[in-house]
Amino acid sequence: MILYRKANLADVSQLVELERTHVNAELGQFDPSLQGQALTVAQVTLLVNQHWIMLALEGLQIVGYVIAAKWDFFGKQALYQKIIQKLPQLEMERDGFKLTLTQANSCQYGPIWIAEQYRGRGIFAHLVNNIADTVSSKYRYLVAYIAEDNSRSFSAHTQYADMHVVDFFSFQQRDFYLLVRVIY
Repeated sequence: MILYRKANLADVSQLVELERTHVNAELGQFDPSLQGQALTVAQVTLLVNQHWIMLALEGLQIVGYVIAAKWDFFGKQALYQKIIQKLPQLEMERDGFKLTLTQANSCQYGPIWIAEQYRGRGIFAHLVNNIADTVSSKYRYLVAYIAEDNSRSFSAHTQYADMHVVDFFSFQQRDFYLLVRVIY
């Protein structure tokens, strides 16, 4: 049986190892120019203490996780700076009302990872819904970016996470969808 809970400090070493091992899992083929950078012990500790990591566990083993963070966590990185600049320009409408995104009413969502042998069991939707519920008292929107060539992630987010494309942009010769989930 899969259980879901927020990460705590006892989970840090296992999360760091999973990040290190699976940081490039989204890439369909090896491309040294696209290699990600795994989160460090200090970064994961900060996420646990001041942001959010939702876990999916079978027994004591983490089989999936998703991260949500305030914009200041990733905000010094150029890609996130570009997204933050785009927030006020994004146009969304829900129930006839124009929605305005800001750093104060939204947070960065992702990455999300699920062990390959556990995919297709509904864990993805549970993780996203749990993280949305967890941040809903503070934020109205989850904002994610997905590389255009990551069709599996794009399909999962648009079909099972109630996320909608609000922009498409290029960064360092790679194209990305910008997606938002309304969580109020």
